[in-house]
Amino acid sequence: MTKQDTTKTPSASDLISQKIASLADWRSATLTRMRELIQQEDPEVIEEMKWGDIPVWSHDGIVCTGESYKKVVKLTFAKGASLQDPGSLFNSSLDGKVRRAIDIHEGEEIDAAAFKALIREAIALNSAGKLAAKSKSVKKVKD
Repeated sequence: MTKQDTTKTPSASDLISQKIASLADWRSATLTRMRELIQQEDPEVIEEMKWGDIPVWSHDGIVCTGESYKKVVKLTFAKGASLQDPGSLFNSSLDGKVRRAIDIHEGEEIDAAAFKALIREAIALNSAGKLAAKSKSVKKVKD
């Protein structure tokens, strides 16, 4: 009989919480608020840690990442260049062909409704891409 390993690997959500807590300054509060908005807009969002210690929120693909730097919290939308931005939240990586980002500096507030609209649109774009890919594979099987 072997002894079972009782140590539990922390979930990605736990790791994200640890990462946010480790910031221990305005970046922690900012990233916490943005995480809450993402989860409010999509309770089904999947939280992951990628590339070492970068929080990632996904739904049928990456929606956005939450990076923290000394002077900025950066929310990078994987397909941001394809999203409408009527709230003009994107203020970074504007020349990129695929991604767009929102840089939040200390003391700045983000329009919650406009941010949630971007989250909703990013999820819809990801889901549309997943449906299109599924349709192609079904068509190939039928041919």
